[in-house]
Amino acid sequence: MLKHRLVYVVIACFSLVLAQAGWSGSLKSAQGDLQVTVVTKSLSEPWGLAFLTDGGFLVTERGGKLLHFDAAGNRHSIRGVPSVFARGQGGLLDIVAARDFATSREVFLTYSKRVSGGAGTALAVAKLSDNNKALTNLRVLFEMDRGSRGGRHFGSRVVEDDAGNLFLTIGERGQRDLSQLMGKHHGKTIRIARNGDVPADNPFAETAGALPEIWSLGHRNAQGAALDDAGRLWVVEHGPKGGDEINLVQRGQNYGWPVIGYGEHYNGDKIGIGTKKEGMEQPAHYWDPSIAPSGMMIYSGKLWPEWKGDIFVGSLKFDHIARLDRNDITVKPGEKLAGDETKRVRDVREAPDGSIWFLSVGNGTVYRIAP
Repeated sequence: MLKHRLVYVVIACFSLVLAQAGWSGSLKSAQGDLQVTVVTKSLSEPWGLAFLTDGGFLVTERGGKLLHFDAAGNRHSIRGVPSVFARGQGGLLDIVAARDFATSREVFLTYSKRVSGGAGTALAVAKLSDNNKALTNLRVLFEMDRGSRGGRHFGSRVVEDDAGNLFLTIGERGQRDLSQLMGKHHGKTIRIARNGDVPADNPFAETAGALPEIWSLGHRNAQGAALDDAGRLWVVEHGPKGGDEINLVQRGQNYGWPVIGYGEHYNGDKIGIGTKKEGMEQPAHYWDPSIAPSGMMIYSGKLWPEWKGDIFVGSLKFDHIARLDRNDITVKPGEKLAGDETKRVRDVREAPDGSIWFLSVGNGTVYRIAP
């Protein structure tokens, strides 16, 4: 009963946010015209979006700011954010409110930080103060074993499963061959417990020479991740030219980079040995030409039942949101939701009321899609 009351409170609070939102326009879709409203604007390189249980929400800006927006539409910067390596694709990246945020007030942040050897991807947890103005008790749960120079391919999305374990996607930092090395975090999906420990059932926890956090390997640069209603992890990753991928990430599996892949390197060179190799997984879907995918969401069907279970992915290159039809583990192209609002879409999320929110880097704006 308490859970149901909390849902009603959250939806009611979101209606206050919407009262402050400005009308923008509409997007054409297979379900008819979709209304698009501006929730907030004047953002600088927004990267991640998280909903809170009181109707407010959080937005990360890659340069290092974490912003809070309350149910009345007021905004302010949050103190206590970790220092970030804001260069190239690096900076303050993803943000997720813990499943028990209503009682714990904890949020998870991913970011790039200086580590041995250069810079690498890190994951931290902190408590958001009751007045929503500061992060307290910040603790680093994970950081790459060794960093790399430059500002490419940090990943990084974080997902919490029903058991409280955390999945984190990590790019290969432009060092392709490290994606296949089990002693490196580059190009991996990792899985850790909420306190930072390694779960005993991780696939390589007892494997000599392997980092025990590794859940899967052979990734290039996954910048979107989501769980389906069966609890399975899906990721979307930047591939080479003509080879962006959606992958169903399974325990201990190898997704091939850079041994196999679709498309070609940006200099025209062939990728590894081709597109297939025994013991390496095939993508559920790939794009040619590449769309430069980012945030990813699997829809519940709350407002659009026909879209239940479908995958939504933001495109940074072609300025649209791609909807893909998903039937269990089969993924097929669906449609493109495109308009002036969808300029360089960085993140896509489902709100508690079933509406779809997205971040436009090109417009510096948070938008809401509704019927």
